[in-house]
Amino acid sequence: MPATASYSCALVTGASSGLGEEFALQIAPRVEKLVLVARRETLLVELADRIRAELPHVEVAVFAADLNRSAEREQLLEQLSSRGLLPDLLVNNAGLGDYGEFASSDWGKLQSMLGVNIEALTHLSHLLVPQMIERGRGAIIQVSSLASLIPIPDFAVYAATKAYVTSFSEALRLELREHRIPVLAVCPGPVRTEFGEVARRDPNKNIPAKKSFYVPKQQVVAESLAALQRDAARIYPGWKTATIAWVLSNLPRVVLRYVMGFRPRRS
Repeated sequence: MPATASYSCALVTGASSGLGEEFALQIAPRVEKLVLVARRETLLVELADRIRAELPHVEVAVFAADLNRSAEREQLLEQLSSRGLLPDLLVNNAGLGDYGEFASSDWGKLQSMLGVNIEALTHLSHLLVPQMIERGRGAIIQVSSLASLIPIPDFAVYAATKAYVTSFSEALRLELREHRIPVLAVCPGPVRTEFGEVARRDPNKNIPAKKSFYVPKQQVVAESLAALQRDAARIYPGWKTATIAWVLSNLPRVVLRYVMGFRPRRS
C-alpha cells in the first residue's frame, strides 16, 4: 500500500490484540476511516484512542461484537450502513485455535473455532463483497496460516479451518479478478501473540515451535500490506516461513504424512 490512502474505509476484525491490532496500526495512516471489531471493547477503545491521538484526521469507529454469532454479524453491517461506513478494505483477521488431541477436545471450543475461522470469515466476505463490486473498488485480506498446507496432529481442526481459508481466498480471488478486487491469503508461521495462550488447554504445555522461526507481528503485517499492493495471491511472511512453505508444497503427500508422524507433540 502506498503512503497515501489507497482505500477510504478499512475494517479489521480481531483488532483488540496481536496481528489485528498491528494491521489497524499500519493501515490507519493510509485510510480515511478505520473500523475496529472484536469482542473486548475496552481494548478496542484504547487502540482507537491511540490512533486518534496520532492521526486526528482518521475517523476511527469501534464495534464490540462476537463474530461467532450470525445475528451480531448482521447487526454489524446494519450499524456500518447507518453510520456511512462502507469498507472497501476488509481484513478478516479474527481467529481461534485449539491445541490438543481431537478425542479429548471440548466440542464447544471446536464449534466456536469453526464458527469464527470459517463461518464468520465467509459471512463477512459475503456481506461486503457485493458492495465492493457495486462501488467498483475494494480489497480483502484473509489471515490464514502456514498450517493450511499440512495436516497437523494436535492441531487437526485448526489446520483444517485454515486450509479452508486459503482455498476459499484463492477461489474468491479468481472470481473477483474481473472486478479488479484483489484477495490476499496471509499464511504466517509462528508469531508471538495471544494466540498460543488461548489455544493451549494446559498452561504448562507449550505449543512446539522453534524460537528461531518466530516472525515479529510488525513484519508479518508490513509484508502482507506490501503483498496486497503488488496483487499477490498468497504471502508467507518471513524468509524461513516462505522456505518451509515451498518445501511443504513440493513434498509428495506420502512423504508429508511420514514427516508429520514425527512432529513433536509436547515441548
